Amino acid sequence: MASEIVVGIDGGGTYTRAMAADLNGQVLAYAQTGPASPNKSDRALENVQQAIQDVVMRAGRSPEDVVALVAGMAGLDAPGDQEWAARFTALPGIRCPRVQVNDAVVAHAGALQGRPGIIAISGTGSIVLGVIEDERHIRNYDFHHYAHSAARHLGFDAIYHILVGDTQPQDAELIRQILAFWSIADIEALRTLGIDGFVPGRHECTRRLGEVACLVTEAAWNESPLARSVCDRAAAALAMGIRLVGSCFRDKTISVALCGGVVQSRYMRQAMANSLAQSRDRTYEIVDPAFSSAVGAILMALKVHRTTITDSILSTLKSTSSYD
Repeated sequence: MASEIVVGIDGGGTYTRAMAADLNGQVLAYAQTGPASPNKSDRALENVQQAIQDVVMRAGRSPEDVVALVAGMAGLDAPGDQEWAARFTALPGIRCPRVQVNDAVVAHAGALQGRPGIIAISGTGSIVLGVIEDERHIRNYDFHHYAHSAARHLGFDAIYHILVGDTQPQDAELIRQILAFWSIADIEALRTLGIDGFVPGRHECTRRLGEVACLVTEAAWNESPLARSVCDRAAAALAMGIRLVGSCFRDKTISVALCGGVVQSRYMRQAMANSLAQSRDRTYEIVDPAFSSAVGAILMALKVHRTTITDSILSTLKSTSSYD
């Protein structure tokens, strides 16, 4: 039917991005709301459901026209998380198959289009996911490895080293920017702020410390020794996660797509290349993502509906998803 659509959701720790497309790959609408992860926002359920409602309405369709929905959700890490994730995507009128996966899965589907390879996400959250040659999904989490490379980790790490005096004269501009970010006059005021937990509420603290990360990555590019040490540690941790997952591949040359505001910054991308170059048993080739995570969710939704992904569909998605 001409009115049939699929909906793809990229539900991250900062934004929920929803996309609607017809069965030919024509993107019809896009919507964005707040965080999708219940670990990052008390309004996560409302954000996801609002994004779905908005994108269906903007596509000029009704919920009954949705024939498949795939949602990538930050925080969906264990089988028990399926309960809340399924509740998030359950809206009146949507009776189609609904699939909920971790947001790294839709990111991989978009970046590497289902081909074997690794996606490393470092933005609001951090995760490494590989799809190996037999199509099995392997995460760094499976090794009980977690890379402290998310935005909040860079913010905390930089501030901690400032508070204990691990700085050099070349770090003065970064310190000035961090003090200005908090609207305070000196490091002693920053220490007082830290004693009080920086800001009330776990979610708000995570958000605010995450905003410091862009100052740190830019300062690293501008040769701040403190910022470079923070970013180098984060890059080394993320590279270890990539190499752990990479050790499960038969192939000795593995494509790696980097996603997220932290790891896509100029200095971090360079630091990642340097860290991965130290591997002796595998060669890791950093590639640009082919599509966004939201388009990855659309591709997965089309497959759920048993639509064959043709070159024509990929071309149409490429030409109509530019505003995502």
